[in-house]
Amino acid sequence: MLRSALNRAYYAMFYAVLALLATSRTDTSRHSGAISLFDREFVKPGTLPQDFSRWLHDGFNERQDADYGVDFGRTVEDASESVHRARQFVAGARDWLQRQGHLPAV
Repeated sequence: MLRSALNRAYYAMFYAVLALLATSRTDTSRHSGAISLFDREFVKPGTLPQDFSRWLHDGFNERQDADYGVDFGRTVEDASESVHRARQFVAGARDWLQRQGHLPAV
């Protein structure tokens, strides 16, 4: 279940990134491209916290390890932290989208 948790945590952040990028009609077909665009469009100008960039990059690497790694060395604590970060990331993206009028307030 650890591999699945790390995969899902990353994809939660990734799809939040795609929603953010859609607001500027910026698109890419690659994960690395979406991550780079997110950093350029949202982190570098200070729109979203620097931690979000680190969490997304870490999540990508953890997901790669979980999906393709032979020597998988992640722990329950690693997965728990990744899920916690993903929740914060998605909440931050949702809050920004709501403040910008791209989502209705809930």
